[in-house]
Amino acid sequence: MSLYSVDKLISEARRIAAEYRRATGKPLGISAEIAAHDGCKYLELEAHEDAVGYDAIGLSGERKGCRFQIKGRAIFDEKKGGQRLGQIKTDQNWDKILLVLMNEDFETTEIFEASREDMLEELDEVNSSNRKKRGAMSVVRFKHLAQLVWNREEGLIVDEVWDNQANNT
Repeated sequence: MSLYSVDKLISEARRIAAEYRRATGKPLGISAEIAAHDGCKYLELEAHEDAVGYDAIGLSGERKGCRFQIKGRAIFDEKKGGQRLGQIKTDQNWDKILLVLMNEDFETTEIFEASREDMLEELDEVNSSNRKKRGAMSVVRFKHLAQLVWNREEGLIVDEVWDNQANNT
């Protein structure tokens, strides 16, 4: 067993990555690891580093057994547009994609979830774009297609259906 817990190591990695970016103006390249850790922790997923095409699998509830690609993006300046995700592996086995958004301190602020069907439909919609053919997508477009499933203020967000017939006599 390691002397350090993974949570403590990730916390230190966040601090170092943020300090490195402030000192050099360049990213350290650790956001994918932090995103995978936080996605698993906050949504009850189990990491599967050796799996081909997905990063984690759901352990409980509506996510149980679902295979997830996990994408992470640190947003350093919300006024700047054009942030993009890494390539979505369209030819691999996965069921859903998570987008873990982090602030300038690499602290997770929001997690969005999208289905395979929605992503493939969107990526196929505009075949003339080389970026879309390669599986690239903007953060804004992903958020538009996805559902917010976790945020820092509320934690896990459960999709509840509003019933306008309740308490109606």
